[in-house]
Amino acid sequence: PPSAPENPISTVNETSVILEWSSPRDSGGRGDITYNIHCKKCSGDSRKCSPCGSGLHFVPRQYELAYTKVLITDLLPHTFYTFNIEAMSGVSELSPSPKQYLSVNVTTSQAGETSLTLNVILKERKSKDSITLAWQGPERINGAIEYEVIYYEKNQREQNYTVLKTRLNSMTVDGLKPGTTYVFRVRAHTDGGYGTYGGEIELETSHEVLRKYCSTTQIHLLLTIFILVGTGFAKFMTQRLHCGYIKAKQDPDEEKMHFQHGRADSLFLTRTALSSMKLPGSRTYVHPHTYEDPNQAIRDFAKEIDASSIRIERVIGAGEFGEVCSGRLKLPSKREICVAIKSLKAGYSEKQRRDFLSEASIMGQFDHPNIIRLEGVVTKCKLVMIITEFMENGSLDSFLRKHDGQFTMIQLVGMLRGIASGMKYLSDMNYVHRDLAARNILVNSNLVCKVSDFGLSRVLEDDPEAAYTTRGGKIPIRWTAPEAIAYRKFTSASDVWSYGIVMWEVVSFGERPYWEMSNQDVIKAIDEGYRLPAPMDCPLVLHQLMLDCWEKARSDRPKFGQIVNILDKLIRNPSSLKQLTQSSACSVILLRQDANAQDCLTVATLEEWLDAIKMGQYKENFSAAGYVTLESLIYVNGSELNKIGITLPGHQKRILSSVQNFQTHGAHLQV
Repeated sequence: PPSAPENPISTVNETSVILEWSSPRDSGGRGDITYNIHCKKCSGDSRKCSPCGSGLHFVPRQYELAYTKVLITDLLPHTFYTFNIEAMSGVSELSPSPKQYLSVNVTTSQAGETSLTLNVILKERKSKDSITLAWQGPERINGAIEYEVIYYEKNQREQNYTVLKTRLNSMTVDGLKPGTTYVFRVRAHTDGGYGTYGGEIELETSHEVLRKYCSTTQIHLLLTIFILVGTGFAKFMTQRLHCGYIKAKQDPDEEKMHFQHGRADSLFLTRTALSSMKLPGSRTYVHPHTYEDPNQAIRDFAKEIDASSIRIERVIGAGEFGEVCSGRLKLPSKREICVAIKSLKAGYSEKQRRDFLSEASIMGQFDHPNIIRLEGVVTKCKLVMIITEFMENGSLDSFLRKHDGQFTMIQLVGMLRGIASGMKYLSDMNYVHRDLAARNILVNSNLVCKVSDFGLSRVLEDDPEAAYTTRGGKIPIRWTAPEAIAYRKFTSASDVWSYGIVMWEVVSFGERPYWEMSNQDVIKAIDEGYRLPAPMDCPLVLHQLMLDCWEKARSDRPKFGQIVNILDKLIRNPSSLKQLTQSSACSVILLRQDANAQDCLTVATLEEWLDAIKMGQYKENFSAAGYVTLESLIYVNGSELNKIGITLPGHQKRILSSVQNFQTHGAHLQV
């Protein structure tokens, strides 16, 4: 059997504790090591101990843990606990030797006045990848109150829990998997300490996209009521609300929230809960320049850190305003963590200081697993610093070049999915990045990709990627949409164009987009319809998604939410990545209005036609709708494509353009 675990670390937070440890020094020659946690609680000076019983909550679990970390909640205040951590393998029960434990002793502190239990009282199934929760806060509190939401995926053997914090009585949890059940619990925290977690609630994300419909007048009415309730006019809760929620192919037993018939079904909200709730989808990024005092934006969105808590270790790069270093951050009652430290070079002006810290006031508004996390700022000493989480593998472009060809296609798609999820979050917050590129994506030790670089002055003055200058600043041409280059029209749609370039960078393992072409040549080629060809060994579906992102018309490009859904389907069905892109002159000809039909005599079936125009992923859609021959294409139009299930504007445009050409030259295209 394995020896006992080693090097325990315990972090106590009033009535909860996080235990961490190292693997056993001797594994017994086996790789199936798991861990069991045995708990005893002791009361009084005599330290009389007894088993803890079933009142505690272990996340992800108490027994057969695969990880060396566990969160234990719902401990009693002012109580001494002993946790014995046992390493197990498949032969442990067969050993005659006594079991070996790693013992950890902790004493909880007073939970104080927030020992109340919070339960979710409103739950709304928002979309495929997010869920909104709301709860009733305590009626009387002293000082500020904060809520902590913990959630994890149900029935996942290797569970990873996530803890989110908010000062509101509601929270939208983003970045979830479609059609997946999650377990949620909520507790409160005041100056008196943490309360206990409420009961578990299980909620499942949607399988279908939730469509909301509200008239402008109704939305204004809702906003007015929320504002008035927040200032004490609770009587407006009885106003008639007629904002309905409709869901395509709705399951009859699905939990949902309705506002109909002048009442809120299954909704019991106090003034406190309702006044702090946000309308679904109303969370919006606040630009620091909207503040009369820029320092107030820093105070609102970034936590001030004492410089003595930071230990700078080594320089890892240079930023626009100064050096970037790695180091350690040790805050009171928390364990030491690795961080990245951006510092402002000496001799800075007040404008440079303001611009430097604006990135922190932007970053501090974001909370998503695929967005770089702000730890805090140092503004009260001469060396001004921004502290973020440390990403061990650095920027994505250099990381891919260093490991050229070493990752499978499914791993690359996983990276792309993470980036798209982070961009969907930013897009939902109405934040436009403007400089999405592989160099601005950071990678941690688990290959998780996170979007970074939120500075308002995004591009270095000497950056070779920004050699093309327009009025208002320099632009990274190779990653920028045509309308943004020509008219400085930056939107989430222009970020989608940039995402397509990032896809190309990832699949090509960090190759330079457009190779050695000059910036002016790139602008000219794009305007004439040129698009980057598929990288070597690129799956057909991925290159088609790139082409969709590079549609000339902004409205024809997919939304980030659609991109996430497409990549999720590819991950669930890896065989769809096996068909590689092949160059086809016919695919170009079939899309041109002046096509020479004689060049495409090899297109004999509907399946070949779909492959030729790079729409092979829709073969089953056409077949299920009864389209099995080329002759049947004469009946295809826009509304018919919607029925077939082809809804992306760029895909519809491509298919209809080819159909129109086919209808003109159809007789020549048949064998």
